[in-house]
Amino acid sequence: MSRAVPHEHDSHETPSAARPAASGAGVSFQRGLNVLISVAESGETRVEQIAADAGIPVSTVYRYLRTLRELDLVEERSGTYAPGWRLLELSGQHLTHTRLVELGHPLLQELTDATGETAVLTVRVGSQAMCLRQTQSPHAVRMAFRINQLLPLYAGAGQRILLAHAPPAVIDRVLGRPMRAITDRTPDRACLAREMERIRAGGFLISHGELNEGAVAVAVPVTAMGEVVCALTVAGPEPRCGPTWRRQARARLRAVSARLAEILEDGVTPQTG
Repeated sequence: MSRAVPHEHDSHETPSAARPAASGAGVSFQRGLNVLISVAESGETRVEQIAADAGIPVSTVYRYLRTLRELDLVEERSGTYAPGWRLLELSGQHLTHTRLVELGHPLLQELTDATGETAVLTVRVGSQAMCLRQTQSPHAVRMAFRINQLLPLYAGAGQRILLAHAPPAVIDRVLGRPMRAITDRTPDRACLAREMERIRAGGFLISHGELNEGAVAVAVPVTAMGEVVCALTVAGPEPRCGPTWRRQARARLRAVSARLAEILEDGVTPQTG
């Protein structure tokens, strides 16, 4: 019986002694999640930005990124980090993007044939936009992006359409970070904040030289299953894209947007023409 008291005392002490280790593990787990959230929300980002977002040293970020890369939750791209295939599948983005790639080309080609200019399908990846698919203008002088190229959400018609329809946390994140004036016409933070509601209400957007000097772009959102899944844009040099062209491009974009939404919701086969 005399040994029962120390034994009982030990049983009470063990959880208390283990508590700091459990707390440490919890903190480590939370830090790892914060690193993953930073990459997921940014779409593509650098270690220094992740460290600032998560509030931890750069050396610690590298340690977590190594583990996340081994699990295919994060991938490295020439010094930057982006969501890996497994994270995209878990979020459902991978399947949606694959579907858009499969279905988007004939509709984009229709837009290019009708407008004579480059047609682009962009999606939001965290706090950036990505060129998922495009058909280029036949003209020698034309606007074009690289497939999978990441673009700022704050510049360009299609990108700002996606920003306006993003969750409030994403909008706050974009507006709260430094913005580079890519051209003299790149909108500033105050301008972006004022126009978010107008873009949502208008259903389309025209930009002039925000991302590329001398370019004009017209964009519309594609809404399916109750949310904006992508933006469709046609863009070309300003001398070819006057008021009449812009009106015609907007009408074509709206018609194609409605058909793409129908395809995504009903699984119908796209018809071009």
